[in-house]
Amino acid sequence: MPVLKGKSKKVIKQNIQELKTGNTHARTQAKKGKKQADKQSIAIALDTARKSGARIPRSASSRRGATR
Repeated sequence: MPVLKGKSKKVIKQNIQELKTGNTHARTQAKKGKKQADKQSIAIALDTARKSGARIPRSASSRRGATR
């Protein structure tokens, strides 16, 4: 199932759940492990929400890396 577009908490939650149980998660988990796959699924869902116009701040680690 494709990732839904939207910026509400409900849509973001559905996207995270879909990405954590779908084929994308399984492939990432096989290559990099469960922890990395979970992080990636959350990042994809939040990125989709940002593109839809949600005001979700970037993570502290990504902001820190951009200023170096």
